Amino acid sequence: MKVETLSRKRLRWLAALLALIVLAGASWLGHSHALARSFQELSLRGQNTLNLAESTIQGQLERFERLPELLADQRAIRSLLLAPRDPDLIMAANTYLRDVATLLGASDAYVMYRDGVTLAASNFDQPLSFVGGNFAFRPYFSDAMSGGRGRFYALGTTSNKRGYYFGAAIDVAGQRLGVMVIKIDVDDLERAWASEDLRIIVTDPEDIIFLSNRPDWLFHAFGALTPDRLARSQQTRRYANATLGEIDFQTRSDRAGFQLLSGHGRDAVASEYLVVQSWMPQADWTVQVLLPTRAARLQAAVFVALALLAAGSLALSGLILWQRRRQLALRLQMEKAAKDDLERRVIARTAELRDANAALQGEVAERRATEAQLRKTQTELVQAGKLAALGQMSAALSHEFNQPLGAARNYAENAQLLLAQDRRDEADEALARIVSMIDRLSRISHHLRNFARKPNQQLRNVVLADAVHEAQELLGWRLRKAGVMLDVDLGAPGLQVVAGPVRLQQVLVNLLSNAIDAVEGHDDRQLELRACADAGRVRVTLRDHGPGVPEALQPRIFDPFFSTKEVGKGLGLGLSISYNILRDFGGTLSVRNHPQGGAEFTLDLQAVAPQAEAAE
Repeated sequence: MKVETLSRKRLRWLAALLALIVLAGASWLGHSHALARSFQELSLRGQNTLNLAESTIQGQLERFERLPELLADQRAIRSLLLAPRDPDLIMAANTYLRDVATLLGASDAYVMYRDGVTLAASNFDQPLSFVGGNFAFRPYFSDAMSGGRGRFYALGTTSNKRGYYFGAAIDVAGQRLGVMVIKIDVDDLERAWASEDLRIIVTDPEDIIFLSNRPDWLFHAFGALTPDRLARSQQTRRYANATLGEIDFQTRSDRAGFQLLSGHGRDAVASEYLVVQSWMPQADWTVQVLLPTRAARLQAAVFVALALLAAGSLALSGLILWQRRRQLALRLQMEKAAKDDLERRVIARTAELRDANAALQGEVAERRATEAQLRKTQTELVQAGKLAALGQMSAALSHEFNQPLGAARNYAENAQLLLAQDRRDEADEALARIVSMIDRLSRISHHLRNFARKPNQQLRNVVLADAVHEAQELLGWRLRKAGVMLDVDLGAPGLQVVAGPVRLQQVLVNLLSNAIDAVEGHDDRQLELRACADAGRVRVTLRDHGPGVPEALQPRIFDPFFSTKEVGKGLGLGLSISYNILRDFGGTLSVRNHPQGGAEFTLDLQAVAPQAEAAE
């Protein structure tokens, strides 16, 4: 028997180990699938941004692409190249170029002689004029002199400003006498890329960043700047006297084939980006969109956590069902044993009756008493099973139903008194509140069933005062028991927010419960609930006069299963659930320590537009 028991225990341990291995494998596969799906959505978003950025750059370049050739055919330009030292022709060309640059919105326009010396420029009257400067080292000059056209991005050696240069050869009487150059400013492109959560960069053929919506990466390269890369950049003086730097980031590909950029930023904070890029052959640029992957990884982790929670719930349900079936089998075994024992006793009594007729009546009475006791025992066992099941259900739901039932009882007692005093209208109101409490119990029951997954309740306009009033009714007994004073000021009457009524009440109940716990046992047991509307948002603050939340714990206070209460007084899910409910509403939940003491939680919700209120 001991050997058999030991063997069963080993089988159970092996089954549990196998289940853990299967669960770990399923979690890994689920996380990989969820992460790939999140990265795919992130990649689509990045591709849309990339297309928009590339179209913007392409449109800006195409706008000025043909202009140098048109200006090169102008009489003022051609005449100057035939007489490059004539002061009148130089002034006429300077004035013409200044007017053209202003009209076209170009940064600069200037004419270079065939030796590379600038004869006339739109900024001739500026302190940093190009006139007299020799830019023969620039590729846009040499390419235009040899092939008719030149294109180049660089940092101006005179102005020290970034720009893209378009060059076109100037041919007069069959001779190539110079180059017409237009420089456009690229700062407007960066301003159009303003974004808080992603980076847009453009790199040159040496993979050096020269355009970015984040200035801290300008003139930096990913990886080491080798001597060959530096030599090629210095040969054309693309970045003038600017200091080139390196960014400690590495590029890799994950299992799904997405390109990732990871490392430490200049602020020494670890970062990871998903890279979406495209090459522009016309300018020989690479446009890249870098999207932070932190939110995608968090979404995948939440998906796995919810899946594990669902699996745990199913396993727990299966364990409970197995235990109940085991208890039923044990009870049936006991009944069978009792029945077998009874049959043996009946046989024994029958044999004794054959031997002793005188004791027949006594044996019959004893048998009847035994049968009666058996029936009583069976009845008590059935009744005990019912009471155990009822107790288990009551223990599971008492926490959610106790408060509404207590409120319903109070309203029922008030209704009895009001009916006795013939105050029927007030009694009807109390009965209506009881019906409301019953509806509340139904909503709570529905909410408990769907608590493990994201609610799909449709948002609508909710009167903030009604939600606060419901929360006060549910927690009235706690406020009175703890001696806590709740001071409520909701500002303008009839203030409405976009939310779900039941879930908003749940958030208020969670926050008020935590606030009551915070001030319980302190001298100052006052809570302050305030609300105000501004710029289409409603800001609700709840302040207590307790010890506050340590600053080191504030970043983690909304994490699941994180609690500052004593062991056994909370699962650490209330604030996490409230935080996610506010996110479903399109709002936020934050915490800080009030300057005068105590913790202050802030709910930021979307206000209902005045037109929507009037339509209702």
